[in-house]
Amino acid sequence: MRFDLAGRRVLITGAASGIGLACAEAFAAKGARLILSDIDGNALARVAGRLGAIVARPCDISSEAEVMAFATEVKLAAGGIDVLINNAGIGYLGAFEDTSPAAWRRVFDINVMGMVLMIRAFLPGMRSADTRAAIVNIASTAGFAPAACMAAYAASKHAVVGLSEVLAMELDGTPIGVTIVAPGIVNTNIVKARGNIAPQIGEDQIARLQAYYDARGCGAEVIARDIVRGVERGASMIRSGPYAALLCGMMRVSRRLTRRLSIASSQQIGFLGPRRAAG
Repeated sequence: MRFDLAGRRVLITGAASGIGLACAEAFAAKGARLILSDIDGNALARVAGRLGAIVARPCDISSEAEVMAFATEVKLAAGGIDVLINNAGIGYLGAFEDTSPAAWRRVFDINVMGMVLMIRAFLPGMRSADTRAAIVNIASTAGFAPAACMAAYAASKHAVVGLSEVLAMELDGTPIGVTIVAPGIVNTNIVKARGNIAPQIGEDQIARLQAYYDARGCGAEVIARDIVRGVERGASMIRSGPYAALLCGMMRVSRRLTRRLSIASSQQIGFLGPRRAAG
């Protein structure tokens, strides 16, 4: 049965830009009531005002205290939620040997533990409502078929896939569905934040990567459109955007071939080559 989104309370993290913003616009167009969060309070306020969100709160999803305060506000203002879109996340670009333990912790604190905290905060209310609901976890094609120089990011997205699969099994037989989203190449700010790029990567490499995303990527609205359709039909997996279905399918057929193609692509844009020995 189709999930009618009109009047549903839809919570979206990372809603002030990128896929989160596109989702807010797409769900609003379906008549959903928006509950929005983002780390950027000023940008969030502008989006919330334009789209008429019923709740909008700046929130660092890696902070349990902030997530619980957000959940309390949502319960008081809206009574609960019907759809949880766990979108907020960061990328990290850098070779394994150039990715510090601090960078690993930050990526996992936001991309994995942020999602864990959000689900723990809102799942009990969704269970007690005992009506149709959905949890949508934004992973990545990198969670199935990663490229070089993204060990921390790819590992975090593999974790999102594993978390989602287990959650889906534990919620089987309830009215709460779990959807994994694996976007392909998407033009968002995730590859533009210098703080999420290892210092060893030069500006010329970043420029080549951005040119690659400009040439091969899609807009965030493509992913948002597919997410809305997936939630409406209760999809368990959404592969959206350039190369998403192809790479995920290829990995199942031949891991070796997929890896070779990824290496070739990384070499083409200057992110993989012989490393000089130290000393």
